Amino acid sequence: MKFSEIVDQARTLLQRTGKLTYRTLTREFALDAETLEDLKEQFITAEEVAVDQDGKVLVWIGKASLESSVPSLGSKTLPSPDPRRPTLDPRPVSYTPPHLAERIRAEQAALEARGSTDGERKTITALFADLKGSTALIEGLDPEEARAIIDPALQLMMDAVHQYDGYVAQALGDGIFALFGAPLAHEDHPQRALYAALRMQEAMRRYADTLRAKGYPPLLMRVGINTGEVVLRSIRKDDLHADYVPVGHSTNLAARMEQLANPGTIVVSAYTHRLTDGYFAFKDLGPTQIKGVEEALTIYEVLGVGALRTRLQVSARRGLTQFVGRQSEMEQLNKALEHAKAGHG
Repeated sequence: MKFSEIVDQARTLLQRTGKLTYRTLTREFALDAETLEDLKEQFITAEEVAVDQDGKVLVWIGKASLESSVPSLGSKTLPSPDPRRPTLDPRPVSYTPPHLAERIRAEQAALEARGSTDGERKTITALFADLKGSTALIEGLDPEEARAIIDPALQLMMDAVHQYDGYVAQALGDGIFALFGAPLAHEDHPQRALYAALRMQEAMRRYADTLRAKGYPPLLMRVGINTGEVVLRSIRKDDLHADYVPVGHSTNLAARMEQLANPGTIVVSAYTHRLTDGYFAFKDLGPTQIKGVEEALTIYEVLGVGALRTRLQVSARRGLTQFVGRQSEMEQLNKALEHAKAGHG
């Protein structure tokens, strides 16, 4: 099989599934290590349709995938709202995908089995997103017509969150509030939140283009993200409503980040920036006075996916710690290296 044929087939498979491990790609297409690297370079660097996750998984973020998720506005009719997700239904069970709902219920069952009735204190990443210009957009429209415009936008936001195993705690009006890292635990929850934010911004720009073509005012979205602690107490299994308590300014600060973001941008706190710098490219917005916080805090705008892909690459850029007092261990490593160079595994 020609390499171009492998690229086409792998692209189709990755777009359909959303995520593929490198082991899966190797088995599916009988790739050697060099061909796998060429394939990754094609998708990540050349086409910019995928990103690396933890050096193990290829994640689709391509335009084609986003395009297919954007509702189409016909020449005469507006997109119809999804009847399975009423706008005013506040229950997360109404919009959480079934496979995520089952995992959330399993997490709650495990929590109950451990006897953690008072909940667990967790570090999470909170994301707030809302639409700017929605009031002007729906002014003078029939409520059903307005819903037909706003609903697809909210669906795009939630789809992006769910793509990275996030939990949409609230979906009301013209925005959402989502958590990453709870109730589904992930060590890389800050990165997942930023990937989701970039995905929803790209999808929203495409949806805004369809609205603009119909003569409607621009519809832009702003996103704010912060990483902090919450106490997750319980999750009701019937409607998946989570009872959580923010510790300090964890979620409030994420809401402040959203309010400071310009339409069409993503703003994160300094802590989230520190955890994700290297994986993403940022613009330093400088010290900013935040309501409810005495000292000015430095905030950052997310510009896109960064050049680094793995934890080792990020650590190397920050500066690796030198071994001290490890002479015998280093001698063993050097001997192992010499054995390997001599052809002994």
